Amino acid sequence: MHLGVGSEAACPAPAPLRVPPAAALRPGRAEQSRAEQSRARPGPAPGGFYLSCRTHFSQKPFGGPRMEAPVIHRPPKVSPRSSAKIQKLCDRVASSTLLDDRRDAVRALKSLSKKYRLEVGIQAMEHLVRVLQTDRSDSEIIGYALDTLYNVISNDLEEEEQDDSEEENSPKQVDDLGSQFTEIFIKQQENVTLLLTLVEEFDFHVRWPGVKLLTSLLKQQGPQVQQIILVSPMGVSRLMDLLADSREVIRNDGVLLLQQLTKSNAAIQKIVAFENAFERLLDIITEEGNSDGGIVVEDCLILLQNLLKNNNSNQNFFKEGSYIQRMKPWFEVGDDNCGWSAQKVTNLHLMLQLVRVLVSPTNPPGATSSCQKAMFHCGLLQQLCTILMATGVPADILTETINTVSEVIRGCQMNQDYFASVNAPSNPPRPAIVVLLMSMVNERQPFVLRCAVLYCFQCFLYKNQKGQGEIVSTLLPSTIDATGNSVSAGQLLCGGLFSTDSLSNWCAAVALAHALQENATLKEQLLRVQLATSIGNPPVSLLQQCTNILSQGSKVQTRVGLLMLLCTWLSNCSIAVTHFLHNPANIPFLTGQIAENLGEEEQLVQGLCALLLGISIYYNDNSLENYRKEKLKQLIEKRIGRENFIEKLGFISKHELYSRAAQKPQPSFSSPDHMMFDHEFTKLVKELEGVISKAIYKSSEEDKKEEEVKKTLEQHDNIVTHYKKVIREQDQELEELKQQVNTLKSQNEQLQTTVTQQVSQIQQHKDQYNLLKVQLGKDNQHHNSHSDTVQMNGIQVEEVSKLKEELEEWKNKHELLQGQLREKDSLIEKLKPLQLETGTEQSSQTSKSSGLEHNNELQKELEMLRTQIQLQSAEISKLQAENQKLQVMNTSADPALGDSSATAAKNLELEGRLVQEVKELKSEVKALSEEKASLKQHLDSSNSTVAILQDEKSKLQQEVAESKKEQDDLLVLLADQDQKLSALKNKLKDLGVPVEDEDDIESGDQADEDEDGDEEEQD
Repeated sequence: MHLGVGSEAACPAPAPLRVPPAAALRPGRAEQSRAEQSRARPGPAPGGFYLSCRTHFSQKPFGGPRMEAPVIHRPPKVSPRSSAKIQKLCDRVASSTLLDDRRDAVRALKSLSKKYRLEVGIQAMEHLVRVLQTDRSDSEIIGYALDTLYNVISNDLEEEEQDDSEEENSPKQVDDLGSQFTEIFIKQQENVTLLLTLVEEFDFHVRWPGVKLLTSLLKQQGPQVQQIILVSPMGVSRLMDLLADSREVIRNDGVLLLQQLTKSNAAIQKIVAFENAFERLLDIITEEGNSDGGIVVEDCLILLQNLLKNNNSNQNFFKEGSYIQRMKPWFEVGDDNCGWSAQKVTNLHLMLQLVRVLVSPTNPPGATSSCQKAMFHCGLLQQLCTILMATGVPADILTETINTVSEVIRGCQMNQDYFASVNAPSNPPRPAIVVLLMSMVNERQPFVLRCAVLYCFQCFLYKNQKGQGEIVSTLLPSTIDATGNSVSAGQLLCGGLFSTDSLSNWCAAVALAHALQENATLKEQLLRVQLATSIGNPPVSLLQQCTNILSQGSKVQTRVGLLMLLCTWLSNCSIAVTHFLHNPANIPFLTGQIAENLGEEEQLVQGLCALLLGISIYYNDNSLENYRKEKLKQLIEKRIGRENFIEKLGFISKHELYSRAAQKPQPSFSSPDHMMFDHEFTKLVKELEGVISKAIYKSSEEDKKEEEVKKTLEQHDNIVTHYKKVIREQDQELEELKQQVNTLKSQNEQLQTTVTQQVSQIQQHKDQYNLLKVQLGKDNQHHNSHSDTVQMNGIQVEEVSKLKEELEEWKNKHELLQGQLREKDSLIEKLKPLQLETGTEQSSQTSKSSGLEHNNELQKELEMLRTQIQLQSAEISKLQAENQKLQVMNTSADPALGDSSATAAKNLELEGRLVQEVKELKSEVKALSEEKASLKQHLDSSNSTVAILQDEKSKLQQEVAESKKEQDDLLVLLADQDQKLSALKNKLKDLGVPVEDEDDIESGDQADEDEDGDEEEQD
């Protein structure tokens, strides 16, 4: 763009222009709209910018009226000399061949760009972009060009100058000028791509101005610049390198750049997150001192919020990367909390908001739950509770901490249990819940803090039946502290419910309603609560006291809170409805409130009274004769009218405050007067509004039918649930017995494996014995073959004498072993007649009773043991024979060999091994026989248990079949009753009694046809 202004012309019209390219003159969409707005004003230059000359704002151009102020910000008056200077500088930049000359010209334009922003932007932007393209080798001229473009495009400098300006619309004008220059710059997408390549340069004089210029472009035209960067190759990745720059100025401005880049663009947010942004930002926060850091920490936290807010992918990546654990040091606050700086308050506020982003109720439930558990396990929740109970914490930080703890524990049983165990550092220590409730019902506390405490209490009770029971139990007579030393949560809620402050009434009523949410048993238990109103008067129930205060005509906020409490209490609880109807003054009060024509403020109360009356009808079990469903409907029709009742019921959902409360769970109100509806109560209204409308128009016969059907269904359900419970218990028993059988089988298998292992070991010992025997025979043969070569001397005689002594000892040992074998043989012979006697006794018993099969098995086992003993005796006899052979061989070898010491030693070793192996074999056989007997006992017991289980299973199957038959009979009886009812209705119709229900008429016609068919068949 190259627009010139005449330097010496003093004419009323603008000076002649040097024609720019057609693309530069074509106005954009924003410029077209501004041109249309200023069409009546003279002097607009092409492209929507105003040119300045000495007479532009003072003369009457073209004979018209005096010109009004321009739409965009009016720049300072440019003297002809300055305008000419800018023109000459632009010509030097465009036409000079010397790099130094161009550099000086660009430096001069930079110095003029702050004061004459409009003129420099109009005339020099095209030349500056050309410098960026052609003079890449000189970093100094590139830096000057980038600074000049930043001064032209950025509104920061102009806004600083306009802080003391008297014009109210000056900020808008400044924004308009910067956005128009930005729009012209980014029309050519190559300009933004060129800027991205310049940002990659390491030179400080190029990189820093480039970062600032790109940040300014994103501020002015964020979505368009984001799209250009997103489609450029590695555009986002290039900018992520700024966070790793060692120069803090560039790194900090890079954080600001990424803030603007990630605003409202999920695709760029994901790319930045996966470029390791979380790790780098958390490192910067730690280096800067966490919450005690400066504004750099604030910028990093804002960028983290941009990356995580409403971005489920990044939240999951943040959790899985274990970055939640790194947030714990942020909240380590010391004991001395006096004198917090404003920056620390801001940093901690942003840190708490970042925690809330991860556990927001608007996130998917699974992601929120996993983040809540991670915060508990890493100790972050404990640190937040420490801040909650600390002293000297600023009020806004305390409020935000309460809101953060609320969402960390909301719907998470583990975190809710921990929060219930937190105690305040007082003497005596009090639970944190009690301390918070004391602040909620105290009218001196700030309104925002009371709302935060109410939200914390609601989140503590959300899906927490255990916590609900603990709160309600503090109200019951059996758990109230008679000494009065400690204040309970229930006493605080009752105190707030009946105080003179309407806001305390509303907060206490909503808190108590959350303690009853979706918990029918607690609704029934709360009916037992008795209140002492005054000395000498009998106690009054909590339900009665609520209705008494409601009828006294207190403030609208108090009545709305009490009505929400009563609607929550009575919904889905027939016993509570009966107690409510038992007071004869309640129904006349409700009908009177609904029937009156009151102002707009009272319409909300009328709608809630209609809802409470509808709940009393819908959940009425007709236990009170005077307040049956039909009578209450007749009362509505006579005193109110059905249409009027439905209209008043619709006042609730049409109210503006209702729609605000339905948006999010957190109670956020601009003022205490707007505090009317609770989020959970809006869900109850949506659920009951249509149901109550249908119930009002139903007839008594339909109600009776529904009641009968409900009763029969309840009976069937009770029967089915009973049998399901029995079957479930029996299935559990079967599973336990099966597990026992499996364990016994596994033990049996283990024992069998041990038996096989021992058998294999025995076989190995036998093989080793045979090998030793063969080796001994070979050694004897070798000594016999060399007996002739042996010569006797003095030394050999001594050795022979020693060998003879050793042989004598060995013979003595052998005789001892033979004596032991004889004793064992005698024992075996004694056992044989005993076994024969037991065998005869068993045969006589089996002849008497055929069912004693166990004795036969024992007899078989005894026979097997007998065979094993015989085998052992045979092996012993073999060993004895082998010993005798060895003795013969030793005696024969004695004169020939001269009783050599080597053969004697070998014989002794072999004998010892044989004796030991015989003993081991006998002990192993005995152990195996015992183990086998125990295994058989286990198998017998398991078989008996299996038989018992099979009998029980067959019995259960018979019972289930009988129950099915009973259900079929009941269904047949119901069908017969339906036929009889239809026949009776037909007879009433024949007698002239009107029947309104068309379905009944059709069923009656069908019954008549069935009866006519039966008569024809009988005829």
